[in-house]
Amino acid sequence: MFSPWRFNIDPTVRDLLDAEGWTAPDPEVYPTGADLMERYLTPLAATAALRGRIRTGARVVGIARRDHGRLHDGAGRDAAPFVLHVAAPDGAVAAIAASAVIDCSGTWHTPNPAGAHGMPAPGEAANAKRIAYGIPDVLGAERETYAGVTTLVVGAGHSAMNAVLDLVELAKVAPGTHVLWAFRRPLGAVNFGGGARDALAQRGKLGERAHALVEAGAVTTLAPFLIDHVAADAGGALAVTGRQGDRTTTVRADRMIVAAGFRPDLSFLREIRLSLDPAVEATPALAPLIDPNLHSCGTVRPHGEAELRHPEAGFYIAGMKSYGRAPTFLLATGHEQVRSVAAALAGDWAAAREVRLELPETGVCSTERRPETATAAACCTPETPQGVCCAPKPEIAADAPCCGTKARKDLAQAEPA
Repeated sequence: MFSPWRFNIDPTVRDLLDAEGWTAPDPEVYPTGADLMERYLTPLAATAALRGRIRTGARVVGIARRDHGRLHDGAGRDAAPFVLHVAAPDGAVAAIAASAVIDCSGTWHTPNPAGAHGMPAPGEAANAKRIAYGIPDVLGAERETYAGVTTLVVGAGHSAMNAVLDLVELAKVAPGTHVLWAFRRPLGAVNFGGGARDALAQRGKLGERAHALVEAGAVTTLAPFLIDHVAADAGGALAVTGRQGDRTTTVRADRMIVAAGFRPDLSFLREIRLSLDPAVEATPALAPLIDPNLHSCGTVRPHGEAELRHPEAGFYIAGMKSYGRAPTFLLATGHEQVRSVAAALAGDWAAAREVRLELPETGVCSTERRPETATAAACCTPETPQGVCCAPKPEIAADAPCCGTKARKDLAQAEPA
């Protein structure tokens, strides 16, 4: 993970674990995903507070208000309990009632496709057996799949960087391993992160290492490369056709890794009244804070219940899914979101409005790759003498819509007495 343990342990969770004799990890060590499961989540699930409350192997396939579809108002809509349809591993579906719902289902299982238009490219689904999404275990369980072959990596974010770095490492010991790296933008416009300015050192180093590989020619870059079609050639390899400026190019690879971000699965929320930004698919109050088209800093200020509120009273989306299609989510952000929402559901509106989290800076501003016509207003703060909008910030105007403060103020007026 990019952040050390001190950013990944929720204070309330720590209290629960400490009460049962938990041995806390070194706060400055960077955990792996397996570490997080074994040393944090598994012990948490075994605490007296949570034992018997967690259902595994359960998949929520629908959520609605009892006797109220999305269209139906009725005087009792907000008072009606939620009904969740939950599928078991054997396919049996049970109904569960709840007074409130926090959807923390994430976006990991709904990755963005390789196609340039936001849809899977023609032929992408048909060749799914040769395409992986996210970060496959190149140096471990899937080593034999990628050793000695050519792999095309699609994407420019941290997931793509991880995949490329692993493949280059594999190439050192597996002759015939080659890496192609495709970007949507020209190479000069690709953002490799904040480097030494990033408060999360491992995240900064990741970008530096990836950039160094590109500079050294250790990978073949395709930038820009907008994918329009995927096919299998006579030998079984993939023929990937895309646009590079005004010309069409076809490259061949044995495998593809698509690490082009994620999007939320809203299919099981069709009967819930949601309010979502049309581009980001986050709430209208949160979207301006995280939209890479508008928000000039990768760093997002802490936020809570007010920014996560939907028209459906008692329903919230938190965690990575709350960011919709936007990147740069940190686990600590989700902890703060849920703390604030839980306080609101308990009726403690003062606690819900508090900010109890200081997030690390990314050390990168998207204005570094924005057109010259971009205005300073996009930065969410007045221009700083440091010339970097993620540097220490002056006071934010009370009605600055980019930073969501006006949205928070307007939403606060709707809080129950």
